[in-house]
Amino acid sequence: MTLKLRSAGTSDRGLIRSGNQDAVHAGTWLVAVADGMGGMAAGDLASSIAIEAIAPLDSETPEDALVAALQSGIQLATTRIRQAVAQDPQRQGMGTTLTALLFARTGSCLALVHVGDSRAYLFRDGVLKQITRDDTFVQMLVDQGLITPDQASSHPRRAVVTQALQGDEISPAYATMVPRAGDRWLLCSDGLSNVVRADTLAEVLAGHPDRGACAQQLIDLALRAGGPDNVTVVVADVVDED
Repeated sequence: MTLKLRSAGTSDRGLIRSGNQDAVHAGTWLVAVADGMGGMAAGDLASSIAIEAIAPLDSETPEDALVAALQSGIQLATTRIRQAVAQDPQRQGMGTTLTALLFARTGSCLALVHVGDSRAYLFRDGVLKQITRDDTFVQMLVDQGLITPDQASSHPRRAVVTQALQGDEISPAYATMVPRAGDRWLLCSDGLSNVVRADTLAEVLAGHPDRGACAQQLIDLALRAGGPDNVTVVVADVVDED
C-alpha cells in the first residue's frame, strides 16, 4: 500500500473585507494556510512571506526529517518577516498565523506545525477532530476553566492572538501522526471556523468526495454566514494509489 496526499485549496476575501490577507499552499507533499494581521498591506506581506518560506518543502522528505524541515521553514519565515519590518518601520506589528502539514515520501508519517488561530482538523472514520490548539486569549481562558467553548465563540476578545509569526522567537506546536487511507484533512483560517459549526464542517467533509467541490462548499457556507473575514480552506485526502 502506497499512501499519497491529494489536496485542493481556495480562498475568498469574504463579504466585508476590502482585500484578502490570507495565503494558501495546496501541493503534493505540503499543505498550508496563513492568515495575515497588522494592517492590509502588512498582513498581505506577512502571510505571503510565510507561505513562500515553507513552499520549497513541497518535495519528497524522509520521515525522520519532517519536523526538522518544518522547523527550518518557520525559522526562515521568522527571519524574513523580521527583515521586512526592519526595512519599513510602519510594518511594525505585522504578523501571520501558519498551519502546515508535511507528508513523508514513504506515506508512513506526516508532521504538522501550528502557530496562531488557523486550524487543522482530521476527519477519520466519520469523526471530525480538531488537531491544533488555538493560540488565543479565549482559548487560554477555556484551558483555565474560566469560560466554556461556547462562551469563547462569542467572547469580545476572541480575535486576540497570543502567538504568531512576527519576526520574534516563538514556540510553535509540532506533532507527528501516522496517516491512514481515507483520512481527510481540513486546514482553514478562522474566517471559516468562526462562523461555521464543527458539525456542519463534518457534514460537508463527509458529503463531498471531490476535494475542490468540498473546499468551495465550505467557502460558500462561510459567505452565507455573513463572510465577515477572509476565508481560506484546504481539503487534503490520504489515498491509496496501489
